[in-house]
Amino acid sequence: MTMLFKREWSKTELLRRVGQMDQLAGVRLLETLDGKARGCRVLDVWTGSGLRFQVNAERALDISSCDFRGQSLAWRSPAGDVHPAFYEPQGLGWLRSFPGGLLATCGLDQFGSPSQEGGAEFGLHGRISNSPASQVSYRTFWDGDEYKLEISGETRQAELFCENLVLRRKISTALGSNCIRIEDVVTNAGFQPAPHMLLYHFNLGFPLVSEKTCLQLQSEETLPRDATAQRGLVDWERFQAPTPGYAEQVFIHKPMAAENGLTTVKLRNPPLGLGLRWTYKTAELPYLMEWKMMGEGVYVVGVEPANCKGLGGRAATREAGQLPILAPGESRSYQIEVEVISE
Repeated sequence: MTMLFKREWSKTELLRRVGQMDQLAGVRLLETLDGKARGCRVLDVWTGSGLRFQVNAERALDISSCDFRGQSLAWRSPAGDVHPAFYEPQGLGWLRSFPGGLLATCGLDQFGSPSQEGGAEFGLHGRISNSPASQVSYRTFWDGDEYKLEISGETRQAELFCENLVLRRKISTALGSNCIRIEDVVTNAGFQPAPHMLLYHFNLGFPLVSEKTCLQLQSEETLPRDATAQRGLVDWERFQAPTPGYAEQVFIHKPMAAENGLTTVKLRNPPLGLGLRWTYKTAELPYLMEWKMMGEGVYVVGVEPANCKGLGGRAATREAGQLPILAPGESRSYQIEVEVISE
């Protein structure tokens, strides 16, 4: 049964009332035609509950715009949507094609600060979010009385004589659902061990983010990234109004898991009656980076589960003995559920 419009419905009851199911929920493949976003394949998804989001196939199936009942959940950067043809991989060039959006994937062998190792340069947050997906498919289908929506594809990050990493991603939801499920498998398709750093860069903005918003999680420890964050450590879970000259603060959390191995993170705006809840396994993603940026125009909170404590970049992570390595042929799986809380 599907909960929709304040009651439960069977498949038969719904089909009697519509000509096509996209009257209620669906997935539509579009192509952007303007500006730096021209040429991007975008999958527009709506669930009938008020949840709507866009998946960009040119950017590793990352999630760009996302709203609930007309209220935006995601922060959008001044760059907007950018085709990967404009990607600048050196140094901080990643910022020039960073759209914000609900999810930007960072990795697959580097995230955090630009880094140099073995004569190679690794730019901010790695390459994968500026890489087009292939074998992209989508479907809508009945599973009993549940109407499901799915998008899948794979993105390869490879260089001759270097890494050969493949990200296989499935994004799913359902009619009447407030939840987006992300299921990833990263495989070392090469014949040499490969570094593997992965961070899920969720970006939340106004109206969800305001001076009434709070971040809720149970953490074994919370560490500031630097002296600026140290000064704001006492208020890491609270946010301010847009502040001129604000210097970003980044905190590194180690969330605690329940007996089932899952941790829950919430970002809530009680007066608005709106929030988001993330659920995932700490065995897969043991750290959570919090990006607190209360600037004017750059008014955003980043909630960023990660597979390592690697904000200093790949070289520093290796030096600290914390660099994850995938053996030849080895795969690692990651699953995150993001659910809208409507109060």
